[in-house]
Amino acid sequence: MNAKKLIIVSGLSGSGKSIALHTLEDLGYYCIDNLPLFLLKELVAGLARADSDAFTQTAVGIDARNQPQQLEGLPRLLEFVCNGPFERRVLYLEAQTDTLIKRFSETRRKHPLTVPERPLAEAIELERKLLEPILSDSDLRIDTTHTNVHQLRDLVRECLRDGASPKVSILLQTFGFKHGIPQDVDFVFDVRCLPNPHWQPELRSLTGLDPAVAHFLEALPEVGAMHDDLARFFDRWIPRFEADGRSYLTVAVGCTGGQHRSVYIAEQLKSHFEAEGRKVMVRHRELL
Repeated sequence: MNAKKLIIVSGLSGSGKSIALHTLEDLGYYCIDNLPLFLLKELVAGLARADSDAFTQTAVGIDARNQPQQLEGLPRLLEFVCNGPFERRVLYLEAQTDTLIKRFSETRRKHPLTVPERPLAEAIELERKLLEPILSDSDLRIDTTHTNVHQLRDLVRECLRDGASPKVSILLQTFGFKHGIPQDVDFVFDVRCLPNPHWQPELRSLTGLDPAVAHFLEALPEVGAMHDDLARFFDRWIPRFEADGRSYLTVAVGCTGGQHRSVYIAEQLKSHFEAEGRKVMVRHRELL
């Protein structure tokens, strides 16, 4: 009989815990949000006895509304869980303070630890301190500072796929400089120095996804050199990002119009990353 799975989802308010739980629910997990820690032991015992298939995968949301002494006792509770028939993981979500303040101001939600004499920034820092026992015991961490709802859902799915330790998930975004540089990206690469298929009348209306454009570009040594240099750069530095706990990288590749060169280079990088077993998404902004 396969071990039952129990995932504890925690982290800072506003970092995306509800989105993570909704994603797990879509993946077939029975989800419980904001469980008081004093009930965790009883829940685990009940889940261990349950015969229903509905409880083979369970996710529990725990946040700073628990009392500090209860949070400090979480490691002992997790040790109890490990002695049961469970495959246990702790997913912790976080974000930079400025980002959390912006999110609360946009949604007009109240932080659970704010009081009249404690402003939002102080409440966030207090929450960080209260959740340190959970953070120290987490084996999955996601920083949602630069992720949107869709990216976070993809990250949660990737982190929990096959129970494997997550690699950095990569978003390749192409764009045209004449339409503006995208915001909230980790790297921006300019490929306007490469020959432009736009000046070939038969290629002008096509894109980097079309075979004719690909054949034109792949015949140029400088295009291959550009791809090889970028691939070597990421092969060297992505493992360092992973060692630092990063879960997501957004790479923007731009040319003049975002139609030919950037699209071709991004597609080549996608193939390179996929050959290494990495999760890659590609979005061609100007082709939407």
